[in-house]
Amino acid sequence: MKVIKETDLKVLFTADLIQEKIKELGLVLNEKYKDEDLYLICVLKGSIMFMVDIAKHLKMPVKMEFIRLSSYGSGFTSTGKVNAVDIALPDLSDKNVLIIEDIVDTGHTAKFLLDFINHSFKPKTIAFCSLLDKKCKREVEIEPDFYCLDVDDKFLVGYGLDYDGYFRNIPYIGYVEN
Repeated sequence: MKVIKETDLKVLFTADLIQEKIKELGLVLNEKYKDEDLYLICVLKGSIMFMVDIAKHLKMPVKMEFIRLSSYGSGFTSTGKVNAVDIALPDLSDKNVLIIEDIVDTGHTAKFLLDFINHSFKPKTIAFCSLLDKKCKREVEIEPDFYCLDVDDKFLVGYGLDYDGYFRNIPYIGYVEN
């Protein structure tokens, strides 16, 4: 496995741009869920920074839940297979559910989660919200209901996204040249 250092990264999205897009998304979500309670379902670990920052802009009553899935092995590519590591959720029946994800690429994780929640519960509404949308890698016909930024085919790290567990803590999103 290649060793990567932060100095190897090229900045794709600055911390300021990320926060600006999240604030804009918060306005959209506040309008959509006005006068409603909202359950945020954070897909760990990559989405934690995004969920915390988007929650700061929400004006409605919010509950936060966390699940852990895996679709990446070691390295740069998704395995295409979604593994439920920890998916214990409260009863989401008749609730407004917003799944919070860091990136939609192949679409397998998004489809798995939407199918799982719709099958296990009868939510009032369910929507998928992603910081990043990587349409060029889509293998499943699915689109996020809400997202902040489009990305092309780069391996991204930072702002929750990792490489072998590292770089989640940097405030910007960078990429590594292959």
